[in-house]
Amino acid sequence: MIAETKHALRVLETSHPPTYYVPHNGVEWSFFEPAVGTSFCEWKGDATYWTVTAGTASVVGRAWSYQNPSRSFAAIAGAVAFYPAHFECYVDDERVRPQPGEFYGGWITDEIKGPFKGIPGSMWW
Repeated sequence: MIAETKHALRVLETSHPPTYYVPHNGVEWSFFEPAVGTSFCEWKGDATYWTVTAGTASVVGRAWSYQNPSRSFAAIAGAVAFYPAHFECYVDDERVRPQPGEFYGGWITDEIKGPFKGIPGSMWW
């Protein structure tokens, strides 16, 4: 288990399923090391990417956080989000399905209905 919490922060963006951020104290940081690269979100700010290594398996740059987010997103400072296409993620007891498209990190569960950004033809939604 690399992260677990009952206090995830659920972030919603237009045309996306929710992304869950695990608070800093719910993350087992011994599995994490900074990955190369950053990105910029016009709402949240600069993202830091993480490589997660457990045993001989590594997932490079598929977890991210905002160490110093914009004031509007201050609550997610230091919390970590995961691309569910690369990790086994759950909401309660339901395994999450990834949002379509490699760029997006939304978590799809049975209660979430699309269509979602990431499907063919959605680039300019």
